[in-house]
Formats: sequence, C-alpha cells, structure tokens
Amino acid sequence: MIAIRAFALVLLTVSAPGALLAQDAVPGAVQSWRDTTRSPDIRADALVRAMTHAEKLQLIHGFFPPRVNPAPTDMIPSAGYVPGIPRLGIPTLRESDASLGVANQVEQRKGDVATALPSGLATAATFDVAMARAGGAMIGAEARAKTFNVLLAGGVNLTRDAWNGRNFEYLGEDPLLAGYMAGAAIEGVQSNHIVSTVKHFILNSQETGRTVLNARIDEAALRESDLLAFELAIRTGKPGSVMCAYNRIEGDYACESHHMLTDVLRGDWRYAGWVMSDWGAVHSTVKAAVSGLDQESGQELDHAIYFAPDKIDAAIQAGQISEARLDEMVRRILTGVIASGLYDHPSPAVAQPIDYAAHAAVAQRVAEAGMVLLRNQGNLLPLARTAKKIVLIGGHADVGVLSGGGSSQVRSVGGAPVEIPLTSGAAASFARVTWHASSPLRAIRAKVPQAQITYVDGRDPAAAAAAARNADIAIVFATQWATEAQDLESLALPDQQDALIAAVAKASGRTVVVLETGGPVLMPWLEQVPAVLQAWYPGQRGGEAIAAILFGEVNPSGRLPISFPTSADQLPRPKPVVPAGLNSNAASDAGAGDGSALPSWDVTYQEGANVGYRWYAAQGTRPRFPFGFGLSYTRFGFGAARFTGGAAPAVTFTVRNQGRRAGAVVPQLYVTGPEGGAPRLAAWKRQWLKPGEAAQVTLAADAHALARWKAGKWSIAPGRYRLAVGQDSASATIAQEVEVASMVIRQ
Repeated sequence: MIAIRAFALVLLTVSAPGALLAQDAVPGAVQSWRDTTRSPDIRADALVRAMTHAEKLQLIHGFFPPRVNPAPTDMIPSAGYVPGIPRLGIPTLRESDASLGVANQVEQRKGDVATALPSGLATAATFDVAMARAGGAMIGAEARAKTFNVLLAGGVNLTRDAWNGRNFEYLGEDPLLAGYMAGAAIEGVQSNHIVSTVKHFILNSQETGRTVLNARIDEAALRESDLLAFELAIRTGKPGSVMCAYNRIEGDYACESHHMLTDVLRGDWRYAGWVMSDWGAVHSTVKAAVSGLDQESGQELDHAIYFAPDKIDAAIQAGQISEARLDEMVRRILTGVIASGLYDHPSPAVAQPIDYAAHAAVAQRVAEAGMVLLRNQGNLLPLARTAKKIVLIGGHADVGVLSGGGSSQVRSVGGAPVEIPLTSGAAASFARVTWHASSPLRAIRAKVPQAQITYVDGRDPAAAAAAARNADIAIVFATQWATEAQDLESLALPDQQDALIAAVAKASGRTVVVLETGGPVLMPWLEQVPAVLQAWYPGQRGGEAIAAILFGEVNPSGRLPISFPTSADQLPRPKPVVPAGLNSNAASDAGAGDGSALPSWDVTYQEGANVGYRWYAAQGTRPRFPFGFGLSYTRFGFGAARFTGGAAPAVTFTVRNQGRRAGAVVPQLYVTGPEGGAPRLAAWKRQWLKPGEAAQVTLAADAHALARWKAGKWSIAPGRYRLAVGQDSASATIAQEVEVASMVIRQ
C-alpha cells in the first residue's frame, strides 16, 4: 500500500564540505574518510582532498572491456571497468548489465551463468514491492559473488509506446507503480553493498533513433509522469548512480542537459550520487561536464574519449571547467560508492559459490505472481488433472521459454536450448533470440504423468489443428521477441501465429493461449479462445511457473502494468516515429559519435502526463485489457467502505474471498481531481485471502496522485476529489467524492 506523505526529499545525505577536519589534508593524519559515523559526502570529500590530480582524472571515465587491448589483469569481460585507487581503499568498479540478472549477452565469459528473473513487466505485474525487492536482492547477491560491484539495473522509463523494444525491461505505464517498484528493486540490489543505477534519465521512450531523437514535452507533464517515476525510485531506492540516456531532451542530449542533471536532479531532488553516461551517449567534454555529467562510461563506444585526462586538463587550463567542478565529479562518484556500502564492504577478489537453486525459487515466485490471466471463459482453467490427452503447440515449448534481447540478456542456469543469431539490424552485434531451458512440456508432464502429452511445433496450422482436434486440451504457446536497440514493427504476433491460433481454436473448443511477449499484442482471435494467460518473458523457471498456474497449484494474481490496446490506432503513436530518409537501425546504434553529423528530429509527446490508461480515459476509449486488469480462480467482493478527505484522503473497506480457492486480490485506488480529466493511480495493496476470509484494507492516496506541478512546486488544490476503488483502471467497485485540503509538498 502506498500512503500520502508530505515528502522532504533528502537523498544520500548531503552535508557542508566545510565541516571537514583540518587533519584530513595533513600527510599521515587519521584517515577520516574511513570514519563510518560521518555522512557519505563528508567522507567522500575527505577522500577527494587526499587524492592527486591524476587520481581524480582516473575515476571520471570508464573502459568498455570488449574493446580494451591489452586488458588489465583484473578486468572481467563485462559492460564496464574503472580502475580503483588501492592506496586510498577506492575499489575498482566492475560494472555489469543486470536488469533481469547478471548479464552475459553473447557469452563474453564462457560458461558463466546466472539466474534469470522474469521480465520487468512481469515483476511490475505482481504489484508487490516486496517481490521487486527480493528480485533485486537476488541479482545483487549473484553480482557480488561474481565480483561485480556496480549493476546497471533500475530501469524506470515509462512504457509510453506499446511497440517500444525495451518495454519488457521496464515497470509499466504508471509513475507511482514504476517508481516504487524500481526503488524497491534498487534497494534490494544495494543491500549487498554494491551500487545500483537508475536509468535511462530521461525519456528514452523508443529504441528507433534513440541516439538522435529529440524528446519534446511540457515541463509540468514531464514532472507528473516520467520524472515522477525517477523521483520516487531515487527517493525510495537511493541508487548510488543515475545513468543518463542517449536521446536529446528539449534540444540537449540527456547527458548534456543542465536542466535535467543540475536543476532537477541535484537542485530540486538534492541527489548526491553520481551521473554516469549510457554507453556511447557522450558528445562533448565541456558541455557534458559543466551540465552535470560526472563519468563517461564505456568510453570506447564514444566518437572520442571526452573525459580523457588530456581533454579535461585542457578544458581546465582554458578556464572552461573549474578544478572545483572536477572535485565535485569525483566527490559524487565516491559518495555513491560509500553510501551503497561498497567502500566499507569491498566485493570479493575471487568468485564465491552461489545457491542457484534458492535463487531459481525467487525467479519462479516472481513469475507465478506476475502472470496475468486475461480470459477464462467457462472456467476452462485450471486444467483438470483427469485430462487424458494434451497437446502443446508452438513457441519451442518442448525445450524452453523465450527471453528478451539486448543488454539485459542473461545466460541462465541450464543453458540456452534455442539461440538464433541476428543477421541484420541495430541489435545484431549484441543480441540473440534466446530461450531459457525451462521446458513447459516437461513441467506439464510432471503435473499429469498419467496423461498423453505431445508437442507440435506449429509451423503447419493444419497439422496443429488436427492434433488439437484429437486432444482433450490444446495449449498454444505464442511468442513475440523484443530487444534493445530496435522497436517492434507491429503489435501483431509474428510468423503467422494469429492464423495458427485461429486454426487450433476452430478445431478445439478447449484451447488455451499462453503469451510469451515483451508487452501488449493484438488478439484478433480472442473471442474464439476460451482461456488466455499472459506469461511475459517468464525467466529461467518459466516453464514450471506456467504449469503451476495452468493446473491450479498457483492461483493467478498478476495485474497488467501496461494497457493492451484493441488496435494500434488507439495509441498516441500507432508506430515508431521515423523521419523520412533516416535509417532507423543505424539511428538506434550506440556509439553515435559527437553528434555533429547526426540529424536531430523531434518526437512530441502530445499525451503529456496522460500515459497509458490515462490516455484512454482522456480520449474516452477503452483498451482491450485495461491497466490493473487480471483474473483469478476465485472471486472477491468489496463492501463496508468509509471515505475520508481533508489532508489525508483515504478509503477503508472490507474485501472478502467469495470463492473456494485461496488467492490474492489487488484493490486499486484511483483519484480524479476537481478539474476533471483522467484518473490517476493513488494507492494499491496486494492482499492474500483464504476461501471465505475477509480483511479490512485502507488505501491512503499518495500525495503525488493528488498534486499537480505548478509554478515550480507540487501543490494540491482544494476541492472535491473522486476516490474510486476497483480491480483495474477502467472500472470502479466503490467510489465517492471527498473534500480535500490545500497542501504544498515540500521537495
């Protein structure tokens, strides 16, 4: 449950450098930076005072290991490497991609595997911050055991467009849900005394043209949507670092935006950690440094090494960058390192054992809690164990489950039974179409060993239909692969899978469709199929999780964190925006150079703060499946509601499990202000109930759902607000208007 607060944002505690003891600058004096009673920034400032100029320059740029030759002996093939300063105890930073697990995309480290979580959307679909925290803690533990100490995790960009190739990594379309879930995941990662980032700051909303796109949006709308998600993730998760994005924002590259990096991040939010660039996102020395970028990451992917010692020194000599700014860059890096616990608890020098079985159980729990039952006509699900003949069709369900591609790709425990290299496209150099070795066929056979269970690959719809006709149950596994660096060409299922599903459904009235996709897909066959389960990319125990849901060992409880449109025409942008003559694949590549020769083109986000379900409400249309939607194998009833207004609007009500199965319900509170407009998610709670059990639930409206950004501050206007409680964004079970008091939310 998310409750209202008048938040005072104090992130990674900031104190005045003048409070330092004079002894810190004296050779041989007590090393006060090791005094754990001091705040991280005070300790970091003491370290800066003890560093040489050359040592400072060493920390503000990092290497991209695959392109470093010869490589230092302690460099691990991975995303990044920043050499440490042993004499001061400053650790070498070993950076790994890690949105869904410790990544090893194209097997840079031969034989190195890790636990693969389900996709970010699956985690978001749990509507459970404890689940997000557990996933982050698991990933952080594995990273530390592998000697990594900086995880490039914490993706919190809102899913503004359903076709975004990277949606599967993110946490949905609502800023409160995404922000709090990301904050919990970051907190989990950093509980292992390593650094997590939050990314990609800001408005990396599509992959097509991501290095040249110029995002345009009203300031208030941005504050109430994407920036709010980052603000909440930073406040609750306290990441050691923020990663700036590839794209431009209102004309400036995100890694050169003084307004975003200095005015908002450091000024309004008082963030004290460091800003690192995305890999290949730096385009200048002076502008980037002065605007607020602290560290150039993966420098070999940039057109030049902009933060190289000679370039920084030349800028200092020319008076373009001050020595004080260099000190600040280093102090912020060290503040993040200290605040995360990494400085006082260095990662091990050699790899440690990992309990992969326990970690796989975490991944499976997230997958089970995040799968969303979209349709269940005639209560076809859960499947009866008395079924004699079951046929599984398509999706390589005989050997595994699909995963998303790009920097988040995990080489999971058990290997990759199917791995298809790309021959073209922006992702070809670092992505493969990969399945995790978690076979739904094997898992289902374990549930019903007495049944005859067969598999048909689905390439021939007629053969699949014939197999379905001769079975008691037909389960079609439909897949849609998505990856970083390129967007989906269509929301339709690829490779004639719609025709396959239609043929199977016509042959069998007992057809189940399991969707393994990176986001919403169109469903022209929906009315002919009695049961549909959204499994997302379900991670390395996805097959077991799917089987547990289908046979009722687990009651589905996931809720959609992203709306599913009826057609692409319902979206603000029905397809990726590409200017005439621009090669979208080339424009998506990282390492685009200094930007001087690249065309800049605008994408205007006319929907403003009305992302996702807010857009549908504002347009007066209804999606195929709304945000927050999800079915269960049991029924829940709401009653005895009591609403309160004033300075703390809330609703208290009773929810009862009216069915015969235990299950989780996720009541959601939506608020509509006195000015009208689209409702906004204000609170939610995941509540587990036994059959017949009732619980009293209180949902207190989050202040940011009530407030609007006006005149440079968050303020709540007095007036009558509509509070509505339901099980999705498009329907209300109980609702009432309350009088709300005026309030300013302190930054």
